[in-house]
Amino acid sequence: MTDPGDSFRAALADRYVVERELGSGGMATVYLAEDRKHRRKVAVKILKPELAALIGPARFLREIEIAAKLAHPHILPLYDSGEAEGVLYYVMPYVAGESLRERLSRERQLPVDDALQVAREVADALEYAHRHGVIHRDIKPENILLQERHAVVADFGIARAVSAAGGSRLTQTGLVVGTPAYMSPEQATGDPADHRSDIYALGCVVYEMLAGVPPFVGATADAVLARRLTDPAPPVRTLRDLVPQHVDGAIQRALARTPADRFPTAAQFLEAIARVPGESPRRGWRPSPVVIAAAAAALVLAGGWALVSRWSAPPP
Repeated sequence: MTDPGDSFRAALADRYVVERELGSGGMATVYLAEDRKHRRKVAVKILKPELAALIGPARFLREIEIAAKLAHPHILPLYDSGEAEGVLYYVMPYVAGESLRERLSRERQLPVDDALQVAREVADALEYAHRHGVIHRDIKPENILLQERHAVVADFGIARAVSAAGGSRLTQTGLVVGTPAYMSPEQATGDPADHRSDIYALGCVVYEMLAGVPPFVGATADAVLARRLTDPAPPVRTLRDLVPQHVDGAIQRALARTPADRFPTAAQFLEAIARVPGESPRRGWRPSPVVIAAAAAALVLAGGWALVSRWSAPPP
C-alpha cells in the first residue's frame, strides 16, 4: 500500500516540504513540514486511508471548515486543509513546548495551581467552541499542548468529521471516537453525545493532573469502560488531600454518569473550580493579560497564531 505521506509529498511538493514523521495515532499520522510560501514549520496531519475512505472528502472538508472558523487563544488554529491524491489532510502550527501527556509522564502530578490554570484555559476554549456549535469529542492530555505554561487545545474537527460519518460503517473499521480513559459513558455506550461529553472528558483530565492517575483504570480498554459505567470515581482528595474541597466537588460533578447531572456548560465548570469557597459567583473568569493579548492577536489574524515548534501526536 502506498504511504499516504508519500502521496502528500508528491501532490503538494510545491507548497510543503515534508521533513519527517512526528507520530502516528489511530486516526492519523503527523508530519513535520516546511510551508514554502510562508517559510514556517507546520504540522501536517494526514488521515489514515481507511478513515479517509469512510469520511470522504466532501464531509471532511465541510467539518474541517467549521472547525477552522474557531479563533481563540487556547485553540490551535488550522492553516490549511484539503485532498491530495486521495489523501485527506489538514495543516496546523508546529507548537513550541510539549503536550500535557508528556508533562504528566514526567511529573505524574502537577502543582495544584498549574493544574487549575490548565483546567481554566481548556474550559474557556471549550466554552467558546461550544457556543459556536463545535464539540471536540476527544479531550485528553495528548490533545492539550503547553506553550510557556499556557494550554492550547488541538484536534478540533477530526473527531467531528468521524462522528458525522458514524453509524455501522464506523463500527466496521474498528475506529472509536474518543479515548477510553477520558470517554464519557454515553460515548462508551454509543448513545448520542453533546457538549457535556467534553465536560466529562475535561473532568477526567483535571482529575489526572491532580491525582496522578485517571479516575478509572483497568487492565484493558473494556475494563476501563466497564468501571466507568458501574463505579463512581474515588474523590481526588482520597489520593491527594491538599486538593481544595470545592475543586474535588466540581470534578465529581463533571464526572457524573448522567449528562443532566453534570455542569450545563464548560463556563460553569470553570467557575466552580476557580471560585474561592464562600465567594459569590462571578460573571466570568477574567483571563490574564497574556491571554487577553493572545486573544486579540487570534481575532486579528483569524486563527493565524505564529506558534513554532514540536507537535506531540497521540499514541496509537
